[in-house]
Amino acid sequence: MNYTLINLNEWQRGSLFQFYIDKMRIVMSLTVDVNVTNLKAYSKEHQLHFYPLMVWVVSKIINSHDEFKYGWDADGNLIKWDFVSPFYTDFHPEDENFTKMVTEYSDDLFEFYGRMVADKKRNENERAILENQPPNFFDVSCIPWVRYSHFDVHVFDEGKFLAPVVTWGKFEKKDGKFIMPLTMNIHHAVADGFHLSRFFNEVQELIDSLS
Repeated sequence: MNYTLINLNEWQRGSLFQFYIDKMRIVMSLTVDVNVTNLKAYSKEHQLHFYPLMVWVVSKIINSHDEFKYGWDADGNLIKWDFVSPFYTDFHPEDENFTKMVTEYSDDLFEFYGRMVADKKRNENERAILENQPPNFFDVSCIPWVRYSHFDVHVFDEGKFLAPVVTWGKFEKKDGKFIMPLTMNIHHAVADGFHLSRFFNEVQELIDSLS
């Protein structure tokens, strides 16, 4: 869990960050429909579950850009993690409860997939949020029971939670394609509309590139 301390006076975004932290703590939320037809086909072809595949897809794009890797150290200093891992929800339909845990990110799809499957299996009898999870995380979950047009998550802290919060809903077939709503919430101190848009565009590009 290595990181770099950020000097606001030297950081190109320093003045913007300071403004949004000190005077206007805004979290932006955007939902975009993504075409997951190719991801579903890849899942079927390789006999892999869709959920871990999608977690890896968003993790890879998030780790490709600095704006999604900011946080705070134990002393309250602004830092940028070398990488961030998904802090995801594993739902248990038998009791309508869930487990929340982190699987360490890997740039290699199959390595990450194996880690996530193993972590879910090891903790299948646990419930709620697991203790002693690493601090270099972003949040991810899905709502596979409904197709939505907008979804928003409010983090009730001091308004200084910088990590992305990513959610997706139910995919449905439309004009021969499987379309799924994907949402990201992100603090305006670290990202703008440009960065949000790039995230969704690159998620789609990565899904389409899988073969």
